[in-house]
Amino acid sequence: MKNKQVQIFDTTLRDGEQVPGCRLDPEEKLELALELEALGVDIIEAGFPVSSPGDFQAVQLIAREVRRPVICALSRAVEADIEAAGMAIRQARRGRIHTGIGTSDFHIRHKLKDTREGVLARAVAAVKFARRFTDDVEFYAEDAGRTDNEYLAEIIHAVIRAGATVVNIPDTTGYCLPEQYGEKIKFLSDRVSNIDRAIISTHCHNDLGLATANSIAGVCNGAGQVECTINGIGERAGNASLEEVVMILKQHSHMPFHTNIRTNMLNRVSRLVSGKMRMPVQANKAIVGANAFAHSSGIHQDGVIKHKETYEIISPADVGADDSSIILTARSGRSALRYRAEKLGFSVSDDELEKGYARFIELADAKQVVDDDDIMKLFVTHAAR
Repeated sequence: MKNKQVQIFDTTLRDGEQVPGCRLDPEEKLELALELEALGVDIIEAGFPVSSPGDFQAVQLIAREVRRPVICALSRAVEADIEAAGMAIRQARRGRIHTGIGTSDFHIRHKLKDTREGVLARAVAAVKFARRFTDDVEFYAEDAGRTDNEYLAEIIHAVIRAGATVVNIPDTTGYCLPEQYGEKIKFLSDRVSNIDRAIISTHCHNDLGLATANSIAGVCNGAGQVECTINGIGERAGNASLEEVVMILKQHSHMPFHTNIRTNMLNRVSRLVSGKMRMPVQANKAIVGANAFAHSSGIHQDGVIKHKETYEIISPADVGADDSSIILTARSGRSALRYRAEKLGFSVSDDELEKGYARFIELADAKQVVDDDDIMKLFVTHAAR
């Protein structure tokens, strides 16, 4: 039974917008935020208000117009940042400030030029200051993936005591293996005495292609929120892909988790984000790629024609995609050719199929992909003889 809701925290409008060339104006951000609301996301991270007047305006606009999800604004552990975030979300029905600081020794020594004790004090001070503006404060331990677990547990305990309601454990550099990340979440679940007062969140980057796997490992070990983006867009190699995380939890019914996402909207929202942010989706992208439900191998085509579940574990309709497509190439077999010919209205005998297939292979070698017009010509010409 799917009895535990995993909250979906969408950061397309913040982390996704950090991709070069993906900048959105406030109205474009609002349009996407309204689609994310309709999709069913629980939290929308609308931007980083202190970064620019335009981003402040966008967060403010979304906070005023988008009513169902929590509207979240990012900040560093700096009072000016936190104050800007607090002002930007002031009109939200439910607003959240997302503040934090680097916790790995790499960040503490080389970026922050501080000590572990100093960073812990700054983290606590940031959370306490953020609580002046909202009761919902999320703390991120940047580079938690490379942070010593004992120190990470100490800082998480301290920020929860200071008032954090969500604790984000980012694998900022995409370094962790799924078992490592899952063990880190479990360590915090088991060792932080006040962890029951906060939700653990994942925020995984895709530098090694493991963002989705790490996010699922986090959920399986105690995380109640997943931070992700549409199409997996984001800094460098991107973030965990919302559509992948959601469909994994949906398809693996043995896992006792569910989300509020309306999965039949996934393709529509994917295309909208791709267009607005000028980021084409790779054809072989899971769930929303153009080839996600396309079959060109003869063996696969024969199986899908006989029973779709032989090669499709997701129904295209479940994610709002067009129906499965049989792509005719030189790798296609006779069953695929007959299937497409019959779809076009031809009744093809075995003899006609053999003769037509020989001509089809010649055409496929020359054209790479044989379309419906080619099939029409092939069988009409053959029937006229």
